[in-house]
Amino acid sequence: MLTREYANTDVTAAATWRDYYVLTKPGVVQLLVFTAIVGMFLATPGMVPWDALVFGSVGIALAAASAAAINHVLDQRIDAEMARTRFRPLPSGRVNERDALGFALGLGLAGIGLLALLVNALTAALTFASLIGYAVIYTAYLKRATPQNIVIGGAAGAAPPVLGWAAVTNDVSGHALLLFLIIFTWTPPHFWALAIARRADYEKADIPMFPVTYGEELTKSFVLYYTILLIIVTLLPYLTGMSGGLYLFGAVLLGGGFLAYAIRLKFAPRPDTAIKTFAYSISYLMALFSFLLVDHYIPALWPE
Repeated sequence: MLTREYANTDVTAAATWRDYYVLTKPGVVQLLVFTAIVGMFLATPGMVPWDALVFGSVGIALAAASAAAINHVLDQRIDAEMARTRFRPLPSGRVNERDALGFALGLGLAGIGLLALLVNALTAALTFASLIGYAVIYTAYLKRATPQNIVIGGAAGAAPPVLGWAAVTNDVSGHALLLFLIIFTWTPPHFWALAIARRADYEKADIPMFPVTYGEELTKSFVLYYTILLIIVTLLPYLTGMSGGLYLFGAVLLGGGFLAYAIRLKFAPRPDTAIKTFAYSISYLMALFSFLLVDHYIPALWPE
C-alpha cells in the first residue's frame, strides 16, 4: 500500500540525485527560466549584460526549483492519492520530508542570495514574493480552498518575464507587465485542460479543481473563453509598439492553433483531446516567446 511505502525508511535510504532533481520539476523550471531570459532580452535594445544574464538566470532557476520542491513537500499526501504523482520521491518514500525541505530551503537561500548580491535587490524581492506566492499561498491555501485556485495563483507563474526584465533594468515597465499578462491569461486554459484529463485524480484527492467542482462541460467552456481572451491579450505587444509584424504573425498563427484545440475540446472531444490541448499549450507559450525574442532583434519583413 502507498501508506506503507510512504513510511518505509529503507526506501528513503536509496534516494539518488535523480530523486532530488525530480523534486525541482525541471520541465516547469526550464519553461519559467526561458520566459525570464526572453524578458531580459526584451528589456534592452542591445545585448543583455553578461552578469544579469548568467546570475539572473541561475538565481531565478534556483528559486523556482526551491518553490517546486516545497510544493512536493506540501502536496505529498495529495500526490500519494493520485495515479499521476504517486511515484514521486516523497509519496514513494525515496526521499523523506526533512531532507526535501532542507533541499528546498537551500535552493531558495542560494537563489535569492545570488540575486540580491550579484543582480539587484528588486529582482531578489520580486523573486522571493513569487516563491512565496507559489509555494505557500497557492500550494498550501488556494489549491485546497477554491476552484479559482489556478486563476489567482497564476500570478506567481506569470512573474518570470518580469523578473528577467527587472534583472536588466532594475525596474518594472508597462511592457514587462504585458509579458506578465500574457502568461497570467494563458495559465487557466493551460492548466484546466490538464485538470479535465486528470479529473478523477483530483476528485479522489479532494482538490476543488474547476472540473471537479463545476463539471467538465463548464470547464471546457471556460477553456474556450480564456483562449479567446488570450488571443486578444497577445495582440497587445504589437498594438503598443513593443513588437512588430513578425511577432504579430506568430501570435495570430499560434493563437489560431490554440483556438482550434479549445473548440475541439468543447464541441468534438476525443478521450485524448484534453491532454493534447495541455501539451499544445506548452509548445504555444515557448513558441510565442520565441517570436517575441526573434522579432525584437530581426527587423520586420514588411513595413509596419
